Amino acid sequence: MAKNKMKTNRSAAKRFRVTRNGKVIRGHAYAWHKTGKKKRSTLRRLKKKGTVSKADKDRVLRLLGMK
Repeated sequence: MAKNKMKTNRSAAKRFRVTRNGKVIRGHAYAWHKTGKKKRSTLRRLKKKGTVSKADKDRVLRLLGMK
């Protein structure tokens, strides 16, 4: 009997991306809502992509079906 395939969590697939080196890339929170109140420098910083912490990396990879 064949083993069941693991499904990718689609909401996680839209939010995270895995690089060739195995880093997990994510967007920042608080970037697009109520931007008129925020400093330009803050908005510039929030636009850039960040990496997922070591503590959460295994959980995210599992949601993406890579672990």
